[in-house]
Amino acid sequence: PQNPKTPLKRKIHIINTIKSFKIKMVIIRQATVQDMIKMQHCNLRNLPENYTFRYYIYHALAWPQILFVAETEQGNIVGYVMAKLDEEDKEKKSKKIVAHITSLSVFRTHRKLGIATKLMRAAHD
Repeated sequence: PQNPKTPLKRKIHIINTIKSFKIKMVIIRQATVQDMIKMQHCNLRNLPENYTFRYYIYHALAWPQILFVAETEQGNIVGYVMAKLDEEDKEKKSKKIVAHITSLSVFRTHRKLGIATKLMRAAHD
């Protein structure tokens, strides 16, 4: 019998791994109120701290410009970033915009693809 670590065996394993690899395409877009239930589902599946549906709606109405989702070609939401802007302090009169990330989540099946980085960049821009 051949040693399982022979180059031939490793080569077959690598080819099978490449054949079974599926490219997961997603788009990053601004979230809508219609996305809130899917975003909440993503939060419930991935994170220990969960928010009420009302909280998602509040963010969508207050800061829609910094709320983004990662959507597959099939229309599934597989990640999101939810951020909020600090209220302006009239005494400081600073023109600097300060925002905070409230929640960032990506399904485990879509991790290590740069989706969280793209969501963060979308929220920052």
